[in-house]
Amino acid sequence: MIIIASYNNHLYIVNDKLMLDILIENALIVDGSGNPGYKADVGIENNKIKIFRYKNHSMKSKQKINAEGLILSPGFIDFHAHSGLRILDEPLHEPKIMQGITTELIGVDGNSYAPFKSKNDLNEFIELNSGLDGTIQQDVFWPTVDSYLNAFHKKTAVNIAYLVGNSVLRINTVGWNNKLAKKNDIENMQSILRESMEEGAFGLSTGLEYPPGNFADTSELIELSKQAYKLGGIYHTHVRYELGDKFLDPFREAIEIGNKSNVPVHITHLYQSSYSKGGAHKILNLVESSRESGMDITFDSYPYIYGSTRLIIMLPDWTKDGGTKTLKDILSSDEMREKLKKEVSPRALSWDQVWLTYFKLAKNHRYEGLSVAEIARSRNQNPIDTICDILLEEDLQTCYVALGSNGSTIPKFINHPLSMVGSDAVLLGDFPSPRTYGCFPTIISEYVREEKFMSLEFAIRKITSFPAQRLGIRDRGLIKEDFKADITLFDLNKIKSKATKDNPKVYAEGIEYVIVNGKIAINKGQHTKSLNGYALKSNY
Repeated sequence: MIIIASYNNHLYIVNDKLMLDILIENALIVDGSGNPGYKADVGIENNKIKIFRYKNHSMKSKQKINAEGLILSPGFIDFHAHSGLRILDEPLHEPKIMQGITTELIGVDGNSYAPFKSKNDLNEFIELNSGLDGTIQQDVFWPTVDSYLNAFHKKTAVNIAYLVGNSVLRINTVGWNNKLAKKNDIENMQSILRESMEEGAFGLSTGLEYPPGNFADTSELIELSKQAYKLGGIYHTHVRYELGDKFLDPFREAIEIGNKSNVPVHITHLYQSSYSKGGAHKILNLVESSRESGMDITFDSYPYIYGSTRLIIMLPDWTKDGGTKTLKDILSSDEMREKLKKEVSPRALSWDQVWLTYFKLAKNHRYEGLSVAEIARSRNQNPIDTICDILLEEDLQTCYVALGSNGSTIPKFINHPLSMVGSDAVLLGDFPSPRTYGCFPTIISEYVREEKFMSLEFAIRKITSFPAQRLGIRDRGLIKEDFKADITLFDLNKIKSKATKDNPKVYAEGIEYVIVNGKIAINKGQHTKSLNGYALKSNY
């Protein structure tokens, strides 16, 4: 019998019957805390991390990984993911796990798929949102958050954490129309939110450009946020970009909601628009001043100039007041199209900078990756007629990629101590935004290795322990004794994204191993087809 010293004053008694599942040797451990890296061996036993600082430990294992020359870190956490449907049909989830991601936060932008009282409402919401989250081949219905989370548990390659979107709360109470919620409506929404969080949701999300959730006024969101706060959740918001001055006022609304409800506020994909009327420092000063005044506020950003979402976001809210039937009737009306031509402008500098993707009809596949302007010219149409026709032909599911962020100011957001990383990756079409395949490797290769905007330790904390702490996940996000074994191993000299706008569906390089809940999902850069992701719950 041999007694072995380990990390944190733990002692291990080793005999022939004790054997680790995996032993990772010779890695440089960057543990997610922000502290300097150190050399040690890491063992995995029953999905728990064991750390051995002494090379003469003589531990036995079923499998060994020689990690000489590699960085060992916690698995990366994507704080804004649109995987809530696609991953159920494509559970290997290669675009994300090949980046080193082991956990994703879904239900973002106010768009979530549970709980629904009506299967018809769920199907209509899937159609309305299909240009952002896609569709699903399975016949599904999730009347509770618990039933939805069960669809992921040990059935997908990565862990899933879930937020309840305010759109589903509105659909279940107020309905699909643009009208103020009454007192009993708000009480019913609070009740649904409470039940959803008791079943494991981590808080409330809003996407205040996505109907019907964006029909909610500020007071309604304050009351819902009070409920989220009572249960220890967060308010995760895509702000109302067209509000007020269209610059700082959208963020002021989020801050007001936090101040009046006490809920922790998280502003998702914070950036300065390429056509913004003000500087990045004014946005960041607003966040910083709120923090200094006592507000619990954070944000996430992504390191790309390309935005991406469903095409119907181009259309004014009145077109979606009443749901998909109303929208399709308007798209089919010559009179309404003339009205749209006066109101709709591209969410970019021109229609030449709005590229379409995700077409289900064979006749429309020729449009993959082309701009609205190019397609309109080929069809001899006004761009608005082109958009209307394509949306009708494609049952609203078309997605677009466009120039959105001011590239020169992106590092100011990424480097900020209050920021995390959310890919906002849309997993649709042949030409998705390159961030879908390259977001996290870009952080390490460009921001750490090449440009030296930040230290490796700072970057790893930003994409591991910081988001875990934000959600209140107590046993992930760090390489720490007895924490869950979500681990990413990468070569700092080789890691990089190969995805570009014109060739976006290319896996990253340099991610050598990814371990999810103690099982190897990526082995020497190759997917093992392991489906060991857990549905994480706020109350677990």
